[in-house]
Amino acid sequence: MGMMKEFREFAIKGNVIDLAVGVIIGGAFGKIVDSLVKDVIMPLVGAVAGNLDFSNYYVVIGDIPAGVADNLTALRTAGVPVFAYGSFITVAVNFLILAFIIFLMIKQINRLKREEPKPAPAAPKAPPEDIVLLREIRDSLKGRDTPPLP
Repeated sequence: MGMMKEFREFAIKGNVIDLAVGVIIGGAFGKIVDSLVKDVIMPLVGAVAGNLDFSNYYVVIGDIPAGVADNLTALRTAGVPVFAYGSFITVAVNFLILAFIIFLMIKQINRLKREEPKPAPAAPKAPPEDIVLLREIRDSLKGRDTPPLP
């Protein structure tokens, strides 16, 4: 019974819940970035590079069996080993975009977290009245010409 109580306390801690929310949002955010790369950026890059579709760039490692079409999906379905470097390019671009977006987010958060300038220190507190009076007496005695005591 003690282990269940410890587990419940662990699972309910704020950090674990924050982590779970972060993972869920991160997964959804990853899908958004993946769609951005696959559906928006890579077609633009492909158009600039001459109507290229990076996802279909591959090299067949081995022989293509008879009756299997020469495209990546059919080759993978047939179990033919392929070196799909186009997919890797797409995933690498996806990672770079995601890393850049996270960098911008962290930069913005750090900018917002910067401490406000500290207020100027308050003027020192006035000395007590008896100290002020003693200083006045001292200063007034300094100006007198008093003969030295015998």
